[in-house]
Amino acid sequence: MDATALPEMSVPASAPDETLDVLIVGAGMSGIGSAYHLSKRLPHLTFAVLEAQDGFGGTWRTHRFPGIRSDSDLHTFGYSFKPWTGPPIATAAEIKAYLQGIIAENGLDRFIRYGRQVLAADWSEAERRWTVTVRERATGATRRIATRFLWMCQGYYRHDAGHVPDWPGMADFAGTIVHPQTWPEDLDTTGKRVVVIGSGATAATLVPALAGRSAHVTMLQRSPTYFRTGRNAIELAETLRQLQVDESWIHEIVRRKILFDQDAFTRQTYEQPERVKAELIGAIRAILGPDYDVETHFTPRYRPWRQRIAFVPDADLFHAIRRGEASVVTGEIERFTPGGIQLRSGEEIPADIVATATGFRLSVMGDIPFSRDGVPIDFAETVTWRGTMFTGVPNLVWVFGYFRASWTLRTDLVADLVCRLLPHMAARGADVVEPVLPEGDAGARGPWTDPEDFNPGYLLRDLDRLPKTGPGEAWRHSQNYWADKDAFPAIDLDDPAFRYT
Repeated sequence: MDATALPEMSVPASAPDETLDVLIVGAGMSGIGSAYHLSKRLPHLTFAVLEAQDGFGGTWRTHRFPGIRSDSDLHTFGYSFKPWTGPPIATAAEIKAYLQGIIAENGLDRFIRYGRQVLAADWSEAERRWTVTVRERATGATRRIATRFLWMCQGYYRHDAGHVPDWPGMADFAGTIVHPQTWPEDLDTTGKRVVVIGSGATAATLVPALAGRSAHVTMLQRSPTYFRTGRNAIELAETLRQLQVDESWIHEIVRRKILFDQDAFTRQTYEQPERVKAELIGAIRAILGPDYDVETHFTPRYRPWRQRIAFVPDADLFHAIRRGEASVVTGEIERFTPGGIQLRSGEEIPADIVATATGFRLSVMGDIPFSRDGVPIDFAETVTWRGTMFTGVPNLVWVFGYFRASWTLRTDLVADLVCRLLPHMAARGADVVEPVLPEGDAGARGPWTDPEDFNPGYLLRDLDRLPKTGPGEAWRHSQNYWADKDAFPAIDLDDPAFRYT
């Protein structure tokens, strides 16, 4: 038998429609990257990628609002194996073209099945495998796929609808209310008064994209957030291209430089938070001028990096405000009125269109019902091993990226782990692996992330649905990529944290 092949399984009387070695759920950034690594490093294994949407891209397919762009640089949000040659902050179209190139160049389309919604997944102790029930959305037909290993790459939020608070009077509003996640393709904002509720990366993208064509755009926020500004270019990359350095070298050098700078910046937000705060706010004040009320509208009450800091390329948001095409109002919503939004202060903001850039609805494992021999698995009752495996859940990994670094950096680390783990299982003659806490462990359990350290609304709203953390670095979801990049490759697969059978 091939030393890297997984052991054969007996076929039960009620056979599934198909049996695979590995099943990847999701064809966004995580799923495509994972499929690439699996196809290159373990080409003898059978696998498929299931995607509920009708095409690849995940976030970059779901979101189609005006101006949609990344808030992470593509030198690190892109993959380690595929050089990024465009501007660091990229549009959705540019990101999809990048992904399309990877799929085409590596023949990944033969593995991806679009329009496939996972309805349930059950682990069988006797058969030592998952049986996944899948519905073909076009026909409504269901199939049962058996797989030895599940690789969850479906992201962290629900793609069908975003989070929208239930404000009083919404039904009375005479205009149009839209969420950026379900932006209508035929929505025309020309000459309209637009209010964008929110102050995160989506709002910072929408406002400058709509400014100029709309009569006026108002960014309505409950409280300010931090932004970074700068050119949408990397000077080092430009210099290396002038020197005609190979793009693969440029990609690696620039990635290392960006990650080095990000690490230094993140450490500074802990060690010198007031200095970082002054620098971030000072850059905005320099654009908006001394008479603008930066204290009210762009001075957050929390330490930098307790929530994600969005990068505003070429400061386009702030230039739109300075030109008078957009404005910021800080206050709490009392209710919607037929003509707009009334604040608790009594001020009413007139609006023809309201865009609720109010965040995501968290999805844990794609909100798929998981079970073990028919008994439901509650992931909130599990303890995570390094944010990717879970106690009591065999042969499964989840890709949940970084908050303070690019999501895709974790995709590469988890892919490397899986591509080492599967051959290791085969070499041991094992077809099951699951993490187990140290014997006698009775330590306190903590939340998936410490709210004092990182506390965006989408996490706080559903933190109780996420797996718990345990004692020690191995039993938590680290947000420190700069430690993980060394720790993950050095993981001892014979560590007692793994139980093989």
